[in-house]
Amino acid sequence: MEMVKVCDIDMRCERRGQGPPLVMIMGFTANIDWWPDEFTSVLEKEFELLMFDNRGAGRTTTGTAPFTMRQFAKDTAALMCECGITRAHVLGASMGGMIAQQFAIEFPWMVDRLVLACTLPGLPRTKLPSPAIFKTLRDQGDTAEENARRSLGLLFPQAFIDANPDLMETVVERISKEPISERNARRQMGAIMRFHASGRLPGVRSETLVMCGEEDVLIPPENSRRIASRIPRAKLITFPASGHGFLNQCAEEAGRAVADFLAVG
Repeated sequence: MEMVKVCDIDMRCERRGQGPPLVMIMGFTANIDWWPDEFTSVLEKEFELLMFDNRGAGRTTTGTAPFTMRQFAKDTAALMCECGITRAHVLGASMGGMIAQQFAIEFPWMVDRLVLACTLPGLPRTKLPSPAIFKTLRDQGDTAEENARRSLGLLFPQAFIDANPDLMETVVERISKEPISERNARRQMGAIMRFHASGRLPGVRSETLVMCGEEDVLIPPENSRRIASRIPRAKLITFPASGHGFLNQCAEEAGRAVADFLAVG
């Protein structure tokens, strides 16, 4: 891993694998450590992965610029330039998928193929989660581990949690690393609530794959269907009995679906 000066921040990033570049953008409160090894190991066999911590998350500094999807997209473009990447496939998960949409709108010449995982199109076309889910998001525990354990119910169906205790411990360990500050988490949430790319999605010209879990309670799958219906020729894949954390739950299958989509000439 390395630190790269980008805009007004020092950005933590990692490059892994060989092949065409694939920029991977993580989501709300998340950092590089959240990517499942079982998912990235499939992709790094065929692509050079560029992964990073967003502004104010993980080990990336906060800087002075406001937290907006446009700024996150600018950070991504600047990082690519610093790494000598002029054009790449782009994959965004959750809030990272919102950044990826904004990136494809703002910097279309830098995007080859686009993958949008468990994300939403922005108001007014967003299907919101239930009030109970919002309450769980707002409630904070005393430690990063406690918050990680509380989040399991947002990421996976209960039956899957009960049947996979070892994986749940791995996920808790993974998402407890380098926790974001409460202030920056609120700033990220503000960026999400102000996001409204849906009206511009018909202008996206990159071949696009949209993916989601069919039992996602955090970002309901209707959002993925709406995105896929608005981007010309977009392909939609849903994962049965899977939640918001389907990249963990169906890691190898999801990795193979992404690799196959990106490999089409």
